[in-house]
Amino acid sequence: MVAHGSRKFLIPVETTLKNLLAREDTDNNIQITIEDSGPKVLSLGTAASNGFNRYDIRGTYMLANLLQELTLAKGYGRQHIVLDEARLNENPVSRLSRLIRFSFWEGLTRRIDGSVIERVGKDPKDWTDDPRPRIYVPPGAPEQFEYYTRLAKKRPEIRLDVQWLPSEKITAEYVRDLNDKPGLLAVAMEEYTDPGTGEHDLRGLPFVVPGGRFNELYGWDSYMESLGLIVNNRVDLAKSMVQNFCFCIKHYGKILNANRSYYLGRSQPPFLTDMALRVFEKIRSEPGAFEFLRIAILAAIKEYHSVWMADPRLDPVTGLSRYRPEGMGVPPETEASHFVHLLQPYADKYNMTFEEFVRAYNHGVVKEPDLDEYFLHDRAVRESGHDTSYRLEKVAANLATIDLNSLLYKYETDIGRVIFQYFDDKLVVPPEFCAAGMQPNTVETSATWDRRTKRRRLAMDKYLWNESKGMYFDYDTVKREQTDYESATTFWAMWAGACTPRQASSLVLRALPKFEAFGGLVSGTQESRGVVSLSRPNRQWDYPYGWAPQQMLAWTGLLRYGYQEEAERLAYKWLYMITKAFVDFNGVVVEKYDVTRPVDPHRVDAEYGNQGSDFKGVAREGFGWVNASYVYGLDILPVHMRRALGTCTPWETFRQATDRTIDALLI
Repeated sequence: MVAHGSRKFLIPVETTLKNLLAREDTDNNIQITIEDSGPKVLSLGTAASNGFNRYDIRGTYMLANLLQELTLAKGYGRQHIVLDEARLNENPVSRLSRLIRFSFWEGLTRRIDGSVIERVGKDPKDWTDDPRPRIYVPPGAPEQFEYYTRLAKKRPEIRLDVQWLPSEKITAEYVRDLNDKPGLLAVAMEEYTDPGTGEHDLRGLPFVVPGGRFNELYGWDSYMESLGLIVNNRVDLAKSMVQNFCFCIKHYGKILNANRSYYLGRSQPPFLTDMALRVFEKIRSEPGAFEFLRIAILAAIKEYHSVWMADPRLDPVTGLSRYRPEGMGVPPETEASHFVHLLQPYADKYNMTFEEFVRAYNHGVVKEPDLDEYFLHDRAVRESGHDTSYRLEKVAANLATIDLNSLLYKYETDIGRVIFQYFDDKLVVPPEFCAAGMQPNTVETSATWDRRTKRRRLAMDKYLWNESKGMYFDYDTVKREQTDYESATTFWAMWAGACTPRQASSLVLRALPKFEAFGGLVSGTQESRGVVSLSRPNRQWDYPYGWAPQQMLAWTGLLRYGYQEEAERLAYKWLYMITKAFVDFNGVVVEKYDVTRPVDPHRVDAEYGNQGSDFKGVAREGFGWVNASYVYGLDILPVHMRRALGTCTPWETFRQATDRTIDALLI
């Protein structure tokens, strides 16, 4: 909000922008940061004097905000703007919160239909010779096939290729053969009336993408984003993403890693029940709310049975589940050079070029069992969402992980509770939501799901809980032993409500200190990661990196078991780190952070770099789940903590000041 009576400036956009960059952007990256060595001052003319009287704008933060406002104004074609000083020295928490709510979410929102197909159809991960917009439609959506076919004829210049998916079971071989013609997978659409023509037509249900090169509907990213969307009263977007997921389960059998053809065999961590319930609580008084919940729970039941409790993901010995997607060959979404170090020796062995070997291996012309094993685990790492980590490398498909089984425990408890509380303890499963082997119109009751919950909790205690270390670990279903990698996913059991109060206490007292760092929780401990070197480089889901999902799930789990102080402390540390980088580095908001670095935590020395840091002048999207973590975390903090964040007060300084205040009150 602009302060009453604050100074206003009359600014010629183009000349001021050039002058600002020439003086202050000394490293020529079209950003103004603490690393630039300019004078850190610029004189602007006031609006009240028609630009005659001038006033100095000082410091990195104000100058960076000026650069952002001028960049936006130039993009809108403005020649002059009147800019309030309060916009330049705006409280950084208020500024970032405002940008997330009114700018970043809009910048990340997509839909798939004729209005944007040429843009959303572009795939930066399409390495074929003729990239073009292409969409695959499931056989159960003939209205969409007709829609896109009509669109392709009407607009031949976009070269839209419309294809049916087969009605029979989609195999790994079929998905492999699609790699030469990758495309979007259709998601949910709705009927609407065009206000201009009065004609009835279809339009895509909107969804929020992660950002950067990730331009599709992603699985667990969408859940994390929904937490922030709901805080920002964008329940409509969270609801439509749930509906998109229900469409995916109905037609593709699973919530996809993302809606591209090469992900047809791969899912991601399952969060549908919690996501649907959070939306339902906000819309329950609206017409259709209970039908929305019914469809979401039916979809989750189908996904539970057909994906997570079926071969190859179910381990029949323990009863626990694994990330173990089907697939063949080299993951096509990776850059061509990503596996050169691994595959070139095999190409040399067969006297082939790199490209010739990849094709021969993918199509079974050459057999290499060691590579089969490697890519089995590589696909599982990607399905887990934790790509990549030494925790999972070369073993992921064999692990019954604490994260996946915590999520399935939450599915079981949520489904049982919903059936009992909202559907009179009986939910009929229609044919389209039946998994293989289920009889149509089977009646689900809460008792069945309560038994599943108890069985999984017993199995988690037996195989995943380590009493001597006071935390959960993954279990290797091939070696039949617990692993020793210490991962922040141990706290997912608290989020799911899968641990006893005694176990939760142990996690807080014994595990939490291992992971807590300057900026929140690290993904794994330094000891578990091991030594890094040129031959053994950093992995992005290992120490010292922290990710928004690990923070949000830990905060929620801590609050669930009554550990408010710990949740607030961790949230404060994470939000401080984001805020300080935002202030010091031209409004940057990125995919992940080095939570051990106080100064420039957005600098990440790991594979894939850091999405969200490469922008000119102004960040327009942030990054989906970090945006969400910011507003979700602020919702956890009391007012005095939010005020301290606005002054960029580090946690230790805040804690010491708070302790002194308490001591003074006790005297």
